[in-house]
Amino acid sequence: SMTYVPMGGYLPRPHPEYTKKHADLYSSMGITAENVANRYNISREEQDDFAYNSQMKASKAKAEKLFSEIVPTPAARFVEQKDGTYKKETFLQDFDDGIRESTTKEGLANLRAVFAANGTVTAGNSSQTTDGAAATIIMSEEKVKELGVKPIAKLKYYTTIGCEPDEMGVGPRFAIPKLLKMAGMDIKDIGLFEINEAFASQALYCIRELGLDMDRINIHGGAIALGHPLGCTGAKLCATLLANMKAKGVKYGVESMCIGGGMGAAALFELCD
Repeated sequence: SMTYVPMGGYLPRPHPEYTKKHADLYSSMGITAENVANRYNISREEQDDFAYNSQMKASKAKAEKLFSEIVPTPAARFVEQKDGTYKKETFLQDFDDGIRESTTKEGLANLRAVFAANGTVTAGNSSQTTDGAAATIIMSEEKVKELGVKPIAKLKYYTTIGCEPDEMGVGPRFAIPKLLKMAGMDIKDIGLFEINEAFASQALYCIRELGLDMDRINIHGGAIALGHPLGCTGAKLCATLLANMKAKGVKYGVESMCIGGGMGAAALFELCD
């Protein structure tokens, strides 16, 4: 949950010595997104276009019922009645709340910056404050044979790498090349990518620097439209990536994400026959 715990925790206590020597360790993620936009010339228009496309891809996937990774879950909500009272109703949560089908480029352009007075990062081109859950099961080849189960995919390689903490969003730009070098593969060998959209600025920077094709990235939208709660990103992107690999018949897929504090992570999956 990202709604029950403040982003900085209830009582942030920066280490006094680290603060003296490395103040950049404590940069807020919003400011790191502004740093990426400023240092690498990611314009406001580019960020808003990216955010718009994320919403439109997610809207299309929702309308066409392509989110096969979602497990419909019973839930409850309070609905206002005509007399002003609220009635508790149960329903089946089989959709993501964050998708905004009515998003327009004009609407995004009218939003003010939220982290810096003269900034370009807005609520519209940032990921959401989201509650959610995802589950994965990983086991050895021996256990697969013992239980007689059919796996969806193989986790071939996984890696992490450090980056500057005051531009933490660039992590995937370094994690993905390291991952592919481990695997002896090239960008062109990968059929689909799921890259976290913490902010449009960092996602765009990574995509641009790696020379990725947009039609292979976050094909049903990313966190700007869907969200992925802190601590749940890896599992959520894994579920989405594997579902899309199955649907598209793609053999190799990569998920990657940035991590607050200055880190990137990436994993390579191979679809099982």
